[in-house]
Order: sequence, then structure tokens, then C-alpha cells
Amino acid sequence: MLTQKQLFLLNVAQTSNSPRLLEIERAEGLYLYDGEGKAYMDLVSGFAVSNTGHRHPEVVQAIKNQVDLYMHLSVYGEFVQTPQVKLAQKITSLLPQTLNSVYFVNSGTEATEGAMKLAKRFTGRHEIIAYKNSYHGSSQGALSLMGNEEFKQAYRPLLPGVKFINFNQQQDLAQITTETAAVIIETIQGEAGVRVPDLDYMLLLRHKCWQTGTLLIMDEIQSGLGRTGKLFAFEHFNIVPDILLTAKAFGGGMPLGAFIAPKHIMDALKENPILGHITTFGGHPVCCAAGLASLEVILEEDLMKTVPEKENLFRKLLQHYEIKEIRGKGLMLSIQLSSFAQVENVSKRCIENGVIVDWFLHCETALRIAPPLIITLEEIEKACKVILEAIEFCS
Repeated sequence: MLTQKQLFLLNVAQTSNSPRLLEIERAEGLYLYDGEGKAYMDLVSGFAVSNTGHRHPEVVQAIKNQVDLYMHLSVYGEFVQTPQVKLAQKITSLLPQTLNSVYFVNSGTEATEGAMKLAKRFTGRHEIIAYKNSYHGSSQGALSLMGNEEFKQAYRPLLPGVKFINFNQQQDLAQITTETAAVIIETIQGEAGVRVPDLDYMLLLRHKCWQTGTLLIMDEIQSGLGRTGKLFAFEHFNIVPDILLTAKAFGGGMPLGAFIAPKHIMDALKENPILGHITTFGGHPVCCAAGLASLEVILEEDLMKTVPEKENLFRKLLQHYEIKEIRGKGLMLSIQLSSFAQVENVSKRCIENGVIVDWFLHCETALRIAPPLIITLEEIEKACKVILEAIEFCS
């Protein structure tokens, strides 16, 4: 009889020739458990998804409660569904007043796609400016915004009218003109290896967009929902986007995303043509119930307040001559090493010793550190010992 791993390789579509092949039977909090009961600390949060940990009891209960009432009812936007209404009301109450209209989708990629359409529709312009080494998703439209040709070249032609500028380079802002529908920026670049922009740069970007009538789209798909110590990372820069993207942790472990904008901008999707953006499963009631529960956990357990101390402990403990730099904000960190081979070997060694780390699409020489916000100081100490041992072992 074939094993589960063999069946996985035979029947489940593969995205690389070297999947991790960890066979996980259950997950709870910070930990994943294999069939033999071995525990793995998840220091990547399922890739910025499990901010409140895996299977938080309140999230699980919210899912069960909603399943007992109803699941899918109709295409998005037609029926009044209480989980959508409650989550939209809650998230907008926590955002600046201008960000008061939520369009629910299924993923970060879909949030990107919706925001691109909205920006073009509202401004009547066609040019979009993105950033080198950016990542906003993998569908055709989102891929057009990816700032790394290696991942795009096999899928051309992509969308026309996309220009790329350098992240955190003030002189490049001159390329934003009255022909630009939108600038889309990761508030903190994720797949580039966690790059935090300067405050002055972000203020100038905001001003340039106002000056030219360009919409500023801020992608907080990885950096949002408390990961940086604020609900959304744009709060660190004292600016407000015109369109905000969220997903990943937004669903509390369920597939959920959204693009959020002022109502007068979002209303552009209502006419000429009617149904300007459509999704069947966007804002699925079970996902919205999970998302609301997860958001309430972040707030009620005051998880954001603990993030700076946890970041500082990671920075304090991760000292080694092979570590060139630690970049990031809050619990969105990267450990810069020297080569991909080193990163790969360290990552494998960490997994052998029960700690899951990973690397980045556009920065394969750095290790990704982004644990659930519920991680304790004691667990950080244990994880750092494993990482340092792995670095030493592979040096």
C-alpha cells in the first residue's frame, strides 16, 4: 500500500521538486505534530496566517457555531449575512475613518486583483506603479506587479501599463504622475527579505500620491493583524492608504481576504458596469466568523502589546558571527546569512530539531522568522537555541 507521502507526490499538484514533506496530523497553538507525536515550533505561522496560533479555541468555536447556522448562501453582495456585517463593522471601527468600506474576497491575491480594478475604475487611468522585489500574489494580474523577472518570464505577456520603481528610493517618486492610477506598495516588503522603509520616504510617497491624484494601495497581507505591534503596519508611519489590502491572518486560519477603501471610491464598482467585481465565495460566512473571532482574540488578549518585547528578545538572543543582519519590525523578521546553501542547510537542521523556519522568494539568503503572536518568551529562548545550534552546525 502506498504511503501518504507517496500519494501526495502522485496526486497533489507540486510547486517544486523539493517539498518539505512534513506529514502533520494535528496542530495547536505554536506547534505542529507529526504522526509519531513529534512537536515542531511553527516560526513562520503558516506563512503569516496563524497570528493567534493554530486552532485557537475561540476561533474553532466560532467556526462550529456558524456551521450550525449556515454556510454558503449566495454570490457575494446579494444577501445580508451577519458574519460579514459584524466583521466589516469591527475592522472599520479600528481603522481610520476614511477606510470604511470592505470588499471581502478569498485570498491576498484576490484582494490585489480587486484593488487594481478599483483603482483603474475610479481614476479612469491605466498605469500602475509597483516595486522591484515586490510580491502581491501569483495570479496573472498580481504576477504583473511582481518585481522579480525570474518568477514572471515564463508567463508573459502579462498586464501592460505596469512600471517598477526602487523601494525606499526618494528620487524614484518622480515617476508617479497624473497618468498613474495607483501605486501599490507592501508597507513592509515581505518576500524581499523583510525591508522596512524610512519614515521620510513613506511621508513623501503619501504626499506625491495626493499631489498627482494617484491612489495609494498598501499591501498588508503579511504585515497586518498585529504582526508588527500595530494592527496594521501603516500606523508606524503616520499615514493612511487609499486602499488597504489584508488576507492571511485575517481569516484566523480560514481563507479570507479583503480590500478596504473609502465608500465613495468603492462605490465605483456598482455601476458602469453593474457588478464591477464579482466573487462567489468571497466573505464566506464561516471564514468571516473565524476572522472576527481571531481579531477579537488579538484585541482581548492584548497580543500586540507583547510584540516589541518579543522582537527585542529575538534580536538579543540571535547573535552569531554568521548572522550578517536582522531586519524587520515586530514579529516579522529576517536573519541575513551568506548563501542559499547555508539557509537551506540551517532550515533543514532546525526542522530536524523541531523548529520550522523558511526563506523568501526574492531573498533566498535570509531566514524567515514570523511566529504566532502567542509565542512565549520561554519558547523564543528555546527556538533561538535551536537556530543558533543549526547555524553553528552548518558553518
